[in-house]
Amino acid sequence: MLETSYKFHASCRHTHPAADALLAAMRDHDLDAGDIERVRARVHEAAIDVLGPVTDPRTIHQSKFSMGFVLGMAAVGGRAGVEDFTEEALADEGIRAFHDRVEMVLDPEVDAAYPERWIGLVDVETNGGERFTSRVDVPKGDPGNTLGREEVEEKARSLAAYGNAATPEEMGRLITRARNLHREPDVRDLLPSGA
Repeated sequence: MLETSYKFHASCRHTHPAADALLAAMRDHDLDAGDIERVRARVHEAAIDVLGPVTDPRTIHQSKFSMGFVLGMAAVGGRAGVEDFTEEALADEGIRAFHDRVEMVLDPEVDAAYPERWIGLVDVETNGGERFTSRVDVPKGDPGNTLGREEVEEKARSLAAYGNAATPEEMGRLITRARNLHREPDVRDLLPSGA
């Protein structure tokens, strides 16, 4: 359990390090999507193999495998959660414009570290001509950069809502119970028998 990674973004895992690095750059340099002229995501070979073919995503599934689209979604909306990947997002002019300003390049250090480490490295150029590199050594959700309790709970709530699996009230009760499992004398009723 302690070595489990939780997907913070609802996209292909190969996009996560770059998305985290871009969000860190935007936070550190007080940028919004409109301030950014170009992003170069420096990635490992497997990312290029998986994401490279998706140059113009036309379906929600394809958008989750597009580095440009995922970075555009993160830059424009500040996140790339399961509820963010919609038909409306596919047509969003701001996300599409950002998508067109993203490129992927093979980075020797990032490639050599993979798959043991998933380094996020992006070069950002602003409209004002500033250039800087943002680096994330451990993507959000990995054991070395775990999600906080509130983030895990929010992820559970959003997944339940997305799949109509549970009402907000049911999720509230489940989360409260999960927080207090150490006090439960019996947890056999958590899973249905005979499944």
